[in-house]
Amino acid sequence: MTEATENKTSLRARLPAPFRRIDPAVLIAFGCILLLLFLGSLYSSNFLSLEYLLQQLKVASFLGVIAAGMMLVILLGQIDLSVPWVMTMGAMMACAVAGFGTGGMILAIPFGIFCGMVFGLLNGFGVAYMRIPSMIVTLATNVVAQGLMVLYTGGFSPQDSAPEAMRWLATGFIIPGVPNAILVWAAISAAMVFLLTRTTFGRSVYGIGNSERAAYLSGIDTRRIVMIAFAVSGALSAFGGVLLAGYASKAAQAMGDAYLLPSIAAVVLGGTSILGGRGSYLGTVAGVILITLLQSILSVMQMPEAGRQIVYGIVIIVMLLLYGRGPASP
Repeated sequence: MTEATENKTSLRARLPAPFRRIDPAVLIAFGCILLLLFLGSLYSSNFLSLEYLLQQLKVASFLGVIAAGMMLVILLGQIDLSVPWVMTMGAMMACAVAGFGTGGMILAIPFGIFCGMVFGLLNGFGVAYMRIPSMIVTLATNVVAQGLMVLYTGGFSPQDSAPEAMRWLATGFIIPGVPNAILVWAAISAAMVFLLTRTTFGRSVYGIGNSERAAYLSGIDTRRIVMIAFAVSGALSAFGGVLLAGYASKAAQAMGDAYLLPSIAAVVLGGTSILGGRGSYLGTVAGVILITLLQSILSVMQMPEAGRQIVYGIVIIVMLLLYGRGPASP
């Protein structure tokens, strides 16, 4: 047993019985959330109001949708760097198709998600069948998506507006007072929990993350699982772009650039090992909320974007030092 394992075992033993089955990283993440809420309340008394908290959850939902797909890929021991422009492409294509009458309005959201899934399949094919490192192939497809969108728009901001369905999905209300975006994230979260804990696919993802060779020898079709995981990541990245375009009422050039590092940080903050094979979706949810609250506090402090990126980078490094070298286990 390694020193890291012994430390985690002793930490679990000191916890109250109901919390012993929860990853300490998840508990730490939720503890940091409470700390940020306390610090935020020192700046403004409205920080703990229900209206403000719902607004933060609404903002977190866009990142949460993207982080769900990113977590699947990281659990495999891979990475998806195509998020920024796959996200932008999904938003732009959805808005563009919506301009083709009633049929376009109906197909807008599915088509945007489909475009992201296609690029996810390209990523998965490159990693699973061509054995190209995920960092290289996803970075390449990100550049391809960027080139296609610049070609489509001529380098200018697209003129297409988000259709009513996209705006309603991002900003409307089915339940009074609860934005639809939060409900969408909740639905995706429930699906992810079921997928990772109750299906053969979820067990296969953890198995591949622990040891792809062992998973293959045990009869798992590792290539198919990797393809599906990257396809889901691409589809969810595009869907996150669709929601963001609905929130802003239109797509914009490079709208996804600000989501790559936070999506990785949210997953790592939640205790998912960057080496793959270990992590829970509850931790990713905690990481998303933590990142969103951190962004809010940095915004209140009027920290420039460069400073925020530095903070995210430092957070990732610290969490990697704490959790990245531990043994991988589901």
